[in-house]
Amino acid sequence: MNTIENIIFDLGGVVLNIDYHLTTRAFTEKGVPHFEQLYSQLSQSHLFDDYETGKIDTAAFIARLTATAPGLQPEEVVHSWNAMLLDLPADRIAWLQALRPRYKTFVFSNTNDLHETAFNREVKRVTGADNLSAFFDRVYLSHKIGYRKPHPEGFRMILADNNLHPAATLFIDDSPQHIAGARQLGLQTLYLPGDSNLQTELSAILNHL
Repeated sequence: MNTIENIIFDLGGVVLNIDYHLTTRAFTEKGVPHFEQLYSQLSQSHLFDDYETGKIDTAAFIARLTATAPGLQPEEVVHSWNAMLLDLPADRIAWLQALRPRYKTFVFSNTNDLHETAFNREVKRVTGADNLSAFFDRVYLSHKIGYRKPHPEGFRMILADNNLHPAATLFIDDSPQHIAGARQLGLQTLYLPGDSNLQTELSAILNHL
């Protein structure tokens, strides 16, 4: 790899532990038919794209989902949607903080208002901070910037905002389609599938530069 000066982290599956199957299971148990065809790690319907780029608000998102199963209540939608969000390991946050004297660090997450509220509660519980901005140079959330991975616009925004050179920037994600999008713009990449350890994999790269 080339010299690395900047690191862009995905959030869910990289910094924050998640399990997409828990949300699929929760909606299926509530009677939503074929939810896995509507939303998964690899693909999703326009409803979720629109929510995660801020084109529709939370009320509209919940209303659309309550209409997919008889008797489904708004609070059940919220609980099922948030089921995928697990924990934020304190040792991982501490380790990421230790990188900051040497690297500029960023988060780029495909996310939404409900998930932001939920993971901020977890950040507060674990660290006492109100949100992730305390631990990275900048945090980019798709529903706030209007762009989702793997589309190039979000990556271009981060690079331009912070005057980052793509070849000196490492992007880490647990979804192969997002890795492919970053590579098209010349970023270095680290694909981190679900059974990988962030600290181990990233340390192996940084220690060999």
